Amino acid sequence: MNHMAPPPDGADLGALAAQREPERYALHNRYLNEQMVRVLQTIGYDVGFTHGVGQYLTDRAGARYLDLLSGWGVFAIGRNHPAVRASLESVLAADLPNLVQMDVPVLAGVLAEKLIARAPWLDKVFFANSGAESVEAAMKFARSATGRNRIVHCDHAFHGLTYGALSMNGDATFRDGFGPLLPSVSEIPFNDLAALEAALRHRDVAAFFVEPIQGKGVNMPADDYLKGAQDLCRKYGALFVADEIQTGLGRTGKFLAVEHWGVEPDMILLSKALSGGHVPVGAVLARKWIFEKVFNRMDRAVVHGSTFAKNDLGMAAAIATLDVIDAEGLVENAARRGEDIMRALRAMAPRYELLKDVRGKGLMIGVEFGAPKSLKLKAAFAMLETVNAGLFSQIITIPLFKDHKILCQVAGHGANIVKLLPPLNLNDEDVAWIVRAFDAVIADAHRVPGAVWSLGKTLAEHALKARAGA
Repeated sequence: MNHMAPPPDGADLGALAAQREPERYALHNRYLNEQMVRVLQTIGYDVGFTHGVGQYLTDRAGARYLDLLSGWGVFAIGRNHPAVRASLESVLAADLPNLVQMDVPVLAGVLAEKLIARAPWLDKVFFANSGAESVEAAMKFARSATGRNRIVHCDHAFHGLTYGALSMNGDATFRDGFGPLLPSVSEIPFNDLAALEAALRHRDVAAFFVEPIQGKGVNMPADDYLKGAQDLCRKYGALFVADEIQTGLGRTGKFLAVEHWGVEPDMILLSKALSGGHVPVGAVLARKWIFEKVFNRMDRAVVHGSTFAKNDLGMAAAIATLDVIDAEGLVENAARRGEDIMRALRAMAPRYELLKDVRGKGLMIGVEFGAPKSLKLKAAFAMLETVNAGLFSQIITIPLFKDHKILCQVAGHGANIVKLLPPLNLNDEDVAWIVRAFDAVIADAHRVPGAVWSLGKTLAEHALKARAGA
């Protein structure tokens, strides 16, 4: 068997990354997004992470952090899982043909089989490279299958940032400056069945897209909402599409979040954690009749596709990820650890007037803060919110990071909600770490004047300067 010559010494990219580490921010300022560098430096997140294993990150100084962000949900099984690495190495060693295009790859069939086994009311899978690509595909499939052109989504939704997905984005911050967006896309309030029925009544809607739990805000559906939405879609001939890109693969303590409410969507969208944190993968799981409407003749066999979508490395990463989730009981662990965290945080509410709500399922948790009643706290809180809505939650995340080595972030623009989205393999020590850190930081936030409010004043000044310079 003929092989190319071994790579030059410079191909040791691990060594290259270590060598160029001191240039990290200079490289991004010069060639990438310098505004992101400014954000990190302003809030003190410019520590330079150099290693990641499981649920932990290590910075250039050797400090260890607990990751409650997990790459916006990508690292459900943790970073650099040995089983995923081994699966990728085995594919590379096998010299598989990969992306022949005029063929169908075996591993894609195996992965599709595994996914449909977890949603047995569905029949077919379309693979893409990302969550946004999966959303785009589902929009096309819905229009093709129903012969209708309208799409309905919810306010506060996040379905991605490509043009079709962006047209369904419920946050104006992401849409501003990129219009006009797609026509025939309508927004309705989340948790409002009357609004959904009004949108569907004209029988011109191809599909209703909804996140079972909204990522921006960790907004929970009412107990009857998703079942009612499914019933309305069936009544008026629209497809019911569940965007499980963030909620799927065990995140909420069930493999799919829709299992909590007993619904069976016509299409389910997956991505993020399906990658194993290594190779991006997106998937649309659909009913057979939808596929047969789209790919309805041999000359339309390639009417929609994506060049890299069924690549062997992506398929292998996803297969290994599903196996790890099962072997390590991560769905059950997410349910148990999430309940432990939420129970402990809710128990703090009587002691802390700034703490308004703790909600979620499994390890998708929103910790919401709100205006206090006591005079000193009320004045300090109002000052921050006048400058920038949602700024208070940012001054919670910064001491969590700097003082307690916990990485997390706010749940959306203008919302005083801190979101926890950790890997699903948290242990007892991690849970205690989280509870201890939140208790300390929230307690500090109730002392005026204090370090937290000094930080808030600094951030407010930065926000005012940025606004003046815009």
